[in-house]
Amino acid sequence: MTTWTTVPHDRWPLVAFPGAKLLLHLLNLTGYGIFRDELYYIACSKRLAWGYVDHPPFSVGILRLVRELLGDDLWALRLVPALVGAAAVFVIGALARRLGGGTLAQSLAMLAALLGPSYLGVSHFYSMNVFDWLFWALAGYWIVELVQGECGSRAGWLRLGGLLGLGLLNKLSFLWLGLGLAVGLLAVARDQLRKPGPWLAAGLSGGIFLPHVLWQIRWGWPTREFMANATGHKMLAVSPLDFLAGQVDMLGGPVLFAVALAGLLFLFASAPGRGRILGWMYLTVFTLLLLNGTSRAGYLGPATSWLLAAGGVGLEALVLRLRAPWGRWALASILGALVSLQGLIAAPFGLPVLPVETFVEYSRALGVAPSTEERKELAQLPQFYADMFGWREKAEMARRAVDRLAPEERAVACFFATNYGVAGALEHFGGDDLPPVTSGHNNLWLWGPGSCTGEVMIVLGVEREALEAWFEEVERVDTVECRWCMPYENHQPVVVARRPRVTLAEAWPRLKHFD
Repeated sequence: MTTWTTVPHDRWPLVAFPGAKLLLHLLNLTGYGIFRDELYYIACSKRLAWGYVDHPPFSVGILRLVRELLGDDLWALRLVPALVGAAAVFVIGALARRLGGGTLAQSLAMLAALLGPSYLGVSHFYSMNVFDWLFWALAGYWIVELVQGECGSRAGWLRLGGLLGLGLLNKLSFLWLGLGLAVGLLAVARDQLRKPGPWLAAGLSGGIFLPHVLWQIRWGWPTREFMANATGHKMLAVSPLDFLAGQVDMLGGPVLFAVALAGLLFLFASAPGRGRILGWMYLTVFTLLLLNGTSRAGYLGPATSWLLAAGGVGLEALVLRLRAPWGRWALASILGALVSLQGLIAAPFGLPVLPVETFVEYSRALGVAPSTEERKELAQLPQFYADMFGWREKAEMARRAVDRLAPEERAVACFFATNYGVAGALEHFGGDDLPPVTSGHNNLWLWGPGSCTGEVMIVLGVEREALEAWFEEVERVDTVECRWCMPYENHQPVVVARRPRVTLAEAWPRLKHFD
């Protein structure tokens, strides 16, 4: 193990940095409000299944358990990603230690992971992504452990296989890790493939993943349709140079990118049995996403955790080359200060630590324009933050529309929402006394119209003229106003439509949109 100066291998960083990560999120637990995807996850958790159009079931099942234990308050929803994010920082520090890093290596790696805006953002709201980042970091640790031969081979591979299976049940992109592992084993640990361990791991992960595959078959592979539509119509084209530049932005700037680059160089410069397999795995996933042409920069984020851990070790080795103790302390202090400074500057873009008006001014002062990786118009906020606004306003408008109905109409009325965010908001904030909610977006379409006949529909987000082909009577009753929400969610019409020309069940096949 690499050691340095008078604190050869302290364990305090493995407590201090994850603890600081957790505290930072606890202090900003409910910042800006509930996120669009969180509303959808809550709706999914009320309807447990082995799969959903746009994600596997693991994170939804965990959310159901959280809701049963802690309720539906936003603090309860956000507590889990805060804890999981802190666990990911711990694993990154442990991986740096496993790769031979001492106190400085662990501290730099965890500091970068603590303050990186993407790491902050993914740990702020509930989704499958925060589990994904933890699973990638943990898989990297266990893979290095296996290659180093410091655990029982068969038991270790079975443990990894279980993690791979859970990772796939959480997010399908975990397949990329499996491909990277295959390439890495062929490159640096081919002897492992002559042993039963990797094949047992593959079999176990496949068995765990099988229920979701059967669900996909049952519903005609809806996720394949979703991915094709998202790639073709939703995501912006990304050139190789843009994808590479996106890695700098994802890490918050050049300093943390330099740490990650140092980690990649360290992995390939180290002995094959030390950690080089992670370098091959990273490059495999990087190349796959680079050639895709529409990949978001953040898709590579979970794999970057390996580079941050290795970067800490590589930079520590650079410090240790200096003979003078004062030189070591000076260089270590400079590295820590640079990582901290960039992280603190970039932190407001990943975690809502500033009031929204202050954030807008802060962003302008730095010359950072609002950003999105989708084909959507933006206003003053990046999409990540804008999607935390407007949901209560929509539910309030919907309630006012219901209050306008006659009692006999209210008894048969239903809501129709254009997307799962609006549908989730109506269901979450509307209360049990409001009419049921339907939508053709993603898994809401699979759930079907239920008891809704379409006799009286309160429609949010569709102009009156578009509804006149479906209904004989269409009345615009209100308009949703939300200052900070996404522009396409602002100034939305609230329309009451009566006397349908076709029943909702007959119209349902034409309302599907998976994207």
